[in-house]
Formats: sequence, structure tokens, C-alpha cells
Amino acid sequence: MVVLDERRPLYEIKANLFKGLAHPYRIRVLEILSAADEASVADMLAETGLEASHLSQHLSVLRRYGLVVSERRASVVYYRLALPQIAELLRVARVLLGEILTDADSQRELVNSLPTIPDAR
Repeated sequence: MVVLDERRPLYEIKANLFKGLAHPYRIRVLEILSAADEASVADMLAETGLEASHLSQHLSVLRRYGLVVSERRASVVYYRLALPQIAELLRVARVLLGEILTDADSQRELVNSLPTIPDAR
């Protein structure tokens, strides 16, 4: 688990959580882990299409920020979400994104419905 520095403001620690989430492939890995109790590195390689070294780097970041935990069994390493709330965070983010995109589509439709402006001559 992540060790908190009590001298740092909570908003800074929270920002670091979002740094751990701030990459499309890390979000994809978390979505994979949200859909199953656990996944092996081989499973995630197949799902993401990443090279092993790149996946390893992303998993390292996710571990550093306390988002995933790993367990080695024989020669296979399995990952799972560190907390079930991470899956809930992803669900909320998806709903929020849907709302944002809906608003963006509405705004785009409003702009497109405005009368055209003739070219300056």
C-alpha cells in the first residue's frame, strides 16, 4: 500500500492518485482487472497488445500508486485491483465521460444549427 506523507496536503496526494490513472493503457489494465478477479501478465499482454516491457512499466506505476497488487504463483504473476473502489471509480468516470460527450454533442449540434456567416469579400 502507498505510504502517506502527513506533511503533504491531501489535494497533492489525491493528484498523485490521478497521475497513476493518467495513461490510456493504465486505464485499460484497470478495466481488465475490474472485469475479473485477477489477470495474469500474459492475459493482459494479449488484451492490450503492449510489449512486455511497456506493460511492466505501466504495472509498476499502478503498483507505486497503490492501485493494483501482484502475486507470483510458480512462474506466473497475477494482478488484481488493490481495492474494489477502483472499479467503482472507473464506472463513475465512464458515466461522467458519457455526460461530457453528450454535452459536447449537444453543443456541436447547437453550433451547427447557427446560421452560416458569409465569407468576407
